[in-house]
Amino acid sequence: MVKIVHAQTVLPENVLEELKKKTGESATKDAIAKAVEHYLICPYTHEEPLEKKLEEVLKKKKRY
Repeated sequence: MVKIVHAQTVLPENVLEELKKKTGESATKDAIAKAVEHYLICPYTHEEPLEKKLEEVLKKKKRY
């Protein structure tokens, strides 16, 4: 049996609207649930952000 909990967060309105658009959901709870599920199963979740990788590449180029 799965234990269900209630969770809340505060988001800027524009972020929530963008999340709803990207998930294709109109209800806030459905959009957040879909985003969390995607985050948990996405194989790229735990990789470094692209910006950090680009910064490292640029630093290396400056050294040479």
